[in-house]
Amino acid sequence: MKLASYAINGRETYGILVKDALIDVGAAAGGRFATLTDALGDPEALATLATRPPDHALGSVTLLPPIPRSPRIICIGLNYKSHIAETGRETPEYPMLFSRYPDSLVGTDAPLIRPHDSGKFDFEGELAFVIGRSGRTIPESQAMRHVAGYSCFNDGSIRDFQRHTSQFLPGKNFYHSGSFGPWITTVDEVPDIGAQTIETVLNGATVQSGKLDDLLFGIEELIAYISRIWPVQPGDVVATGTPGGVGMARKPPLWMQPGDRISIAISGVGVLSNPVEQQA
Repeated sequence: MKLASYAINGRETYGILVKDALIDVGAAAGGRFATLTDALGDPEALATLATRPPDHALGSVTLLPPIPRSPRIICIGLNYKSHIAETGRETPEYPMLFSRYPDSLVGTDAPLIRPHDSGKFDFEGELAFVIGRSGRTIPESQAMRHVAGYSCFNDGSIRDFQRHTSQFLPGKNFYHSGSFGPWITTVDEVPDIGAQTIETVLNGATVQSGKLDDLLFGIEELIAYISRIWPVQPGDVVATGTPGGVGMARKPPLWMQPGDRISIAISGVGVLSNPVEQQA
């Protein structure tokens, strides 16, 4: 299944994508599941609702980040070998975690905002996974049972603010600087996520390309590590890091500019695409 959160006629809801239409699960569930986060914990109920006729054409809705107000958005730094090599940094011994906040992210086709404070607006195409089942101290052998599905993620970064201190948070949380979507593709549709490819395209030119098996810390390792720190919960989002090719590592650097379009494509998962605008 492909699960999406969206807005139509001023109402936020969520549903299941069927070809080019959406089943409005938010309405059909009759209040049982207020949000997609609530529904993730009951995949059997979602499968039953997937047999309903669709309610809305995909082109008639505005897609939101699949989990619009995630309780936790955790990003992993320096997690592709190709990206570690281009930065010249040492290979991390443990996953490098930092957080993003929901209002730093937009859905597909919504504009990314380059702030007045900096022109060093970089792209980072990433695979994100979404937790569907809660747990604590989860062993790697059981970790995939806790994953609801996968999505695309652009960890848009304001590089000078990122480097003001050793903490990444300022450069990773400017308002509407990143994106997440277009939907969650459930794990059963992508049985071998490591075999999939990721590509970032800026104005029609490929700027990042890699395979998901290049991750230093894979999904199972990340869940095992993170769940030692806190109980993972449905709706938690983990962005797994970016491959080589980021703008800051190029000579000269390549920054996103107003008028650009940036797209993240992950085979078997989807395509996340956004225009870039200047802060008003």
